[in-house]
Amino acid sequence: MVLARLSRLFGRRHARAEAAAREATLLRWDVKVLATELARRRYAEGLAGSGAAPPTGPTLIGLTSRVCRQADIEHAWLRHWCGRLAMAPLYHRKVWEDAFVLQALWEEDMLVPGRRGLGFAVGREALPAFLAGEGVSVVATDLDAGDARAREWMQGGQHAEGRDPLFQPHLVAPEAFAALVSHRAADMSAIPADLLRGGFDFIWSVCALEHLGTLEAGLDFVVAAMRCLRPGGVAVHTTEFNLDSAGGTIGRGPTVLFQRRHLERLAARLAAAGHALLPIDDAAEAAELFDRFVDLPPFPHEASALGPLHAAPHLRLALEGYPVTSVGIVARAGRAPP
Repeated sequence: MVLARLSRLFGRRHARAEAAAREATLLRWDVKVLATELARRRYAEGLAGSGAAPPTGPTLIGLTSRVCRQADIEHAWLRHWCGRLAMAPLYHRKVWEDAFVLQALWEEDMLVPGRRGLGFAVGREALPAFLAGEGVSVVATDLDAGDARAREWMQGGQHAEGRDPLFQPHLVAPEAFAALVSHRAADMSAIPADLLRGGFDFIWSVCALEHLGTLEAGLDFVVAAMRCLRPGGVAVHTTEFNLDSAGGTIGRGPTVLFQRRHLERLAARLAAAGHALLPIDDAAEAAELFDRFVDLPPFPHEASALGPLHAAPHLRLALEGYPVTSVGIVARAGRAPP
């Protein structure tokens, strides 16, 4: 009788716990629905989204290393690059990352014929085709398809074996693409020696250095890759940024999360090697509504039993409970000290 009573008690507790978990899922969904509606209204007003008309040309803003933010999505500088890439300026950090790279390169006078660029872990990015359309010579790299680490990216359709998957006819003519874009295998943790001879005007990577296994490996890559640049050349990278600067983070694993202190350490390492990381602008005091909204699973690209919410703002998200966004860093190459 005692065992039966305990069994019923535990059964009721288990049922209550399951109900609470289901309600927590619904509560997250309710918050996402409200945020999605707020985003839709801003899209309808033409502040962002497909209804936001791109300006007639780029806008100089004096870009430095920078954290993704709502104001950027609504600014003329980002709308320009979205228009050039045929991409809607949505409240999504991945939109911001491509635009950040192009804005940084444009402000550094790198989007002109004759420049030479090197991309790391390019996957199937639009950037190589766009750069070729500007007359820039591009070496696009990614992990060798035979490398076990490439399997996940291949399964997710984010790995390109060879040059052909990078061609985008709305961004570059076939002849220019064939003449200006090459593709080769390269491991970011062991950059091939022939790429380290300072022959490039600029290098870039989009959301890649956080996947090298540890925080230190990501920083090591940024420092080592500066050797690919000529003096005065520019490195532009985007990566994951943990907005909780004082708390813990993910320091090891498939995706690590950098904090401001890690980027400050990177700045010191680059300075010791004769380079300069442009100042980090995190503008926490200027946060808009979507800068304070932390998206929770299911994310826009994930399936949900309650249906899709593709317009949900996704400038910040939770990764293992940490508030995360994207950060872009810009570094200028100098001469190594004697």
